[in-house]
Amino acid sequence: MLTSPHPSPWLSATSGDLGAFRDLVERTTEISDYPFADRIEQNTVLYNAQTFCDPDNTSALMSELNRVFDSGPGIVGIKGAIADDAVIDCATALFDRLIEAERGTGGGDHFAKPGANDRVWNAAQKHCLADPENFADYFDCPAIDITCRAWLGQGYQLTAQVNRVNPGGAAQTAHRDYHLGFMDPARVATYPAQVHRLSPLLTLQGAIAHCDMPLASGPTLYLPYSQQFLEGYVAFARPGFQDYFRENRVQLPLEKGDVVFFNPAVMHGSGDNVTKDIRRMANLLQVGSPFGRSIEAVDRAAMCRSLYPVLAEKSHASRERVIAAAAEGYAFPTNLDSDPPVGGLIPESQAEFMARALHERIDQGAFERALSAQTGRKQP
Repeated sequence: MLTSPHPSPWLSATSGDLGAFRDLVERTTEISDYPFADRIEQNTVLYNAQTFCDPDNTSALMSELNRVFDSGPGIVGIKGAIADDAVIDCATALFDRLIEAERGTGGGDHFAKPGANDRVWNAAQKHCLADPENFADYFDCPAIDITCRAWLGQGYQLTAQVNRVNPGGAAQTAHRDYHLGFMDPARVATYPAQVHRLSPLLTLQGAIAHCDMPLASGPTLYLPYSQQFLEGYVAFARPGFQDYFRENRVQLPLEKGDVVFFNPAVMHGSGDNVTKDIRRMANLLQVGSPFGRSIEAVDRAAMCRSLYPVLAEKSHASRERVIAAAAEGYAFPTNLDSDPPVGGLIPESQAEFMARALHERIDQGAFERALSAQTGRKQP
């Protein structure tokens, strides 16, 4: 049997040593490393929003923010990022109306029991279409724009999902986030190590506080520096890592208008809301790299329709190869209102549906109707 002198690029579901993880995250953040910061609190770098308003500082500030997300603790807090309470209150009222209007129509939730929290999927589009003036005031925010550009560069793509955790709402399971953080360990292990390094570079997580969030209301829990652990996507769900998170996580109270951004590979999760009267609302920003897209716009549904009768006569292995070349293999982006991740974290992709239809011997007409329905569910 041939052997290779080079280490394997593949991680398994059991990769990642807890001792090495502990050694990596047990460090202290020094204010001297971040001269634009206002202070360090619980190993997290905190800034004043006014720091983002001086154009002469922008380049150096962006370099510092990039360093926080990359080699630093991975978490940035910005106090008073949206300073006008009236702007926040107007958006909050809109989100409350959307929650009531959509109650009972949504699907799953990520890393929490479905129905435990109130969600507004695709909140950015709904916000913009319902009240474009308020949307413009809300995102006319130097702190948000500069921080997104610091990690993702020009042309970033912003999405938003409102999360309201009501009194008694339980904490989320500690996790990493989109992309690889939405997959189970077996699926994550199908991606080579360089993709594990790449995934955090493709997105930036953020949260805008729509109310004051004392610790009792359950603001997000974080484990600083955990984004630097390569094996984290396959390891975070294991009991030892979950236990370590519970014993060592940090949690910062927030005030209305504060914004937190963090590397999506930082282990995190919302906390328990043990209050009786605080409906803790945050607008969760998931900001994407402009480069997470193909060079061409391809009508893959048309390709699937054309190939379906041909693949009916092919072997399983041949089907897999051809489907991979033709169909859309990734479930996102999608419309989570009409195509929710019920029963898991990821809706069925076009490629998965095509493979299933062939396996179940669905006839051409039924396949085309179902394919059109799936395509329609993904539209805004």
